[in-house]
Amino acid sequence: MFAAWAANDIEELLTMAPWSRTAGPRLRARFPRVPERVWARMELTQPQVNAAVGLMAGLIAAAAADGARTGGRSPFFRTVLTGFGLHGAVHMAQSAAYRGYTPGVATSPTVVVPYSIWALNRLRRAGLPPASPVLSAALLPLAAGAAQALGGRLARRRRG
Repeated sequence: MFAAWAANDIEELLTMAPWSRTAGPRLRARFPRVPERVWARMELTQPQVNAAVGLMAGLIAAAAADGARTGGRSPFFRTVLTGFGLHGAVHMAQSAAYRGYTPGVATSPTVVVPYSIWALNRLRRAGLPPASPVLSAALLPLAAGAAQALGGRLARRRRG
């Protein structure tokens, strides 16, 4: 699981900050009713992205370790695994809405979604039901938002 996450987030790590700067004007023109505070939060610095990706790495590593420790029985592991697959679908939906490249879209259909489907099928065959997709979908934006918020604080604190 950690390797699949790493491939996706390396792509995001390398492209998210530059993409957020260049995509802003196009998105503002396409979605004029979005409040300015949303656009301001979209402008990310590389240190913010680095910190947020590192925090998500910690979450994924903890879930993967718990899954290995419990033979996949861990509800934490299965919830994060299900959320991981859903997050890949979100990346693809974002690119469709944007009508172009968005960070994470290259590895989502090639690594994230196939790995998640494979792993969830293995768990099903072993008699372990997947986590609730509703719960995973509800927790996904909370985890991502917390990582971005804390990543922003860590990056600002590090600057001075």
